[in-house]
Amino acid sequence: MEELRIDMRDKSYQNAAAGARNEELAFKLNHTLPTSQEYKDILHELFDGRIGENSFLHAPLAGAAFEKITIGSGVYINSNLLAMARGGITIEDDVQIAANVQLLTNNHDPYDRQVLTCKPIVIRKGAWIGAGATILPGVTVGRYAIVGAASVVTRDVGDYEVVVGNPARLVRKLDAERFE
Repeated sequence: MEELRIDMRDKSYQNAAAGARNEELAFKLNHTLPTSQEYKDILHELFDGRIGENSFLHAPLAGAAFEKITIGSGVYINSNLLAMARGGITIEDDVQIAANVQLLTNNHDPYDRQVLTCKPIVIRKGAWIGAGATILPGVTVGRYAIVGAASVVTRDVGDYEVVVGNPARLVRKLDAERFE
């Protein structure tokens, strides 16, 4: 997996207009009635059409680089998602993400902390991310996998695996035939 490195001192990498747009839309989303059409319109504008049908995200939402997030169909994301998406986040269809989850594609170079090191996060079809879980840069969560509440995921989770803890470790494998 290729790492993207961004020197935060070099402002040429930033699109100030896109950053301001993201901040404004996230603020509006976080202060709009979630059952309203206005909320749905802001949500679709924030993700610029990269959110599938019947997907819903509960405010509040915080993060950066929302233009690098793609959300599939039938996705449910509960409140307080932190999505630091500079490395890219892909959430496939039918994923469930509980409250207070952190998706962190960004890290800092340990020797030059003004340099962001970024790797994408991919959450495959049907996965379930438990409340308060943290997914770190470069991680793929497999199809129908479960990440237990408050887990810290530092490496890939295979299809149908259940992981828990800090760092997350495999505790069970689900029966794949029961999902098809």
